[in-house]
Amino acid sequence: MIARVLKEWMPQSLYGRSTLILLVPVMAILLMVTVVFIQRLYEGVTEQMTRAVVHEVELILDRIERAPDAGTAMENALDVAAPLGIQINASDGTVQTNRHFSDLSGRTVIAVFESELKGVTAIDLVGRDKFARLSVETDKGMVEFLVPRSRLTARNPHQFLVLIGFTAILMTVIALIYMRNQMRPVRRLAVAAEAFGKGRVVPYRPAGAAEVRSAGTAFLDMRDRIERQIEQRTMMLSGVSHDLRSPLTRLRLGLSLMDDNDETRAMNRDLSDMENMLEAFLSFARGDAPEDPERIDPLDFVSALVKRMARGQPVLLGALEGEGTAMLRPQALQRALENLITNAVRYGNEARVSAKVAEDGIRFVVEDSGAGIPEDQRDVVLKPFSRLVEARNQDSGSGVGLGLTIATDIARQHGGRLELGHSKDLGGLRAEIVIPR
Repeated sequence: MIARVLKEWMPQSLYGRSTLILLVPVMAILLMVTVVFIQRLYEGVTEQMTRAVVHEVELILDRIERAPDAGTAMENALDVAAPLGIQINASDGTVQTNRHFSDLSGRTVIAVFESELKGVTAIDLVGRDKFARLSVETDKGMVEFLVPRSRLTARNPHQFLVLIGFTAILMTVIALIYMRNQMRPVRRLAVAAEAFGKGRVVPYRPAGAAEVRSAGTAFLDMRDRIERQIEQRTMMLSGVSHDLRSPLTRLRLGLSLMDDNDETRAMNRDLSDMENMLEAFLSFARGDAPEDPERIDPLDFVSALVKRMARGQPVLLGALEGEGTAMLRPQALQRALENLITNAVRYGNEARVSAKVAEDGIRFVVEDSGAGIPEDQRDVVLKPFSRLVEARNQDSGSGVGLGLTIATDIARQHGGRLELGHSKDLGGLRAEIVIPR
């Protein structure tokens, strides 16, 4: 329970957590030094200084008690008190024990006088500024002592606290500035990695500490390898698909010169299936082609796409919620939605497309009225060339198994994801592309 609460209140960024790691020990040490300082200075030193004054007051009281009368007692007392800086007056009995609540050392002063000095009736630390008033009962009557407060406590004790506090704040600020400079290369590496995950390549040069430079160099090597692999795969698929077009065209031409019968019609259907496969391969290869993002209106984009694909097909436009624009790759996003809509029309009687623009992201939803896909097989169909023919309606033919894969790759290029679920309204598959803003 405590760990979960602390996790919720902990900073999420590396800079925030590093700052917390720095501040907690500094504050702990500062608090400990302050407590020890107050205990030693306000209690230990004050107690020693007050006891010294107690002995001086006892000396003065001894002179008073030895005097034969009150007049002589006051003269003898003044002879001793004047060199000690202590004033003596006859007390009228109105002195009361009092101190300010913020006077930490005053508590020790009062405690020492009450325990060490016999005959003391009151200690007033408020009535006279910079003086402590002591009312002491003697055999010659009540006597009031005025003791300078500087004789009881150290002068300006707060200066040490101010000095150590200022030093701690100054060193913390310097450490935070230095830490911020050390975090900057880490943030640049995170930005470059996040951008590459969304299909963008931003300039990046390793910098910072040795570990950060090592991680940055490893990231650049990894990015280069991935780009080479993507380029090689794209070239291979494009080359194979392009090279196969020529023999397919020759076969199509040869079949057109033959008599129309069941065999030639079957061969034409096979050729059509092969051409559709090649188009799918080319679309899959084009999915890795770089495309600069553009600021578009997602709702207008979906409306135009549905209007174009609804010609001769049961494609309906669903709810369009929200407003605003976003940086998207329109051509890639169009291929992804076209694949989802084509699958929905192929495996269901109708398809419905809707979109929602929110502050945290954009959602493109394609639903169909087909048989859907079982929940335990939804991860399988996202892999290339995966087809669950037993779970889908095959009346309209079968695809190559790349439609959902292409949509997944395009969603990842935008930093989003493809989610498959069940359509509550149409009863079939619900495919949703979620892209963060």
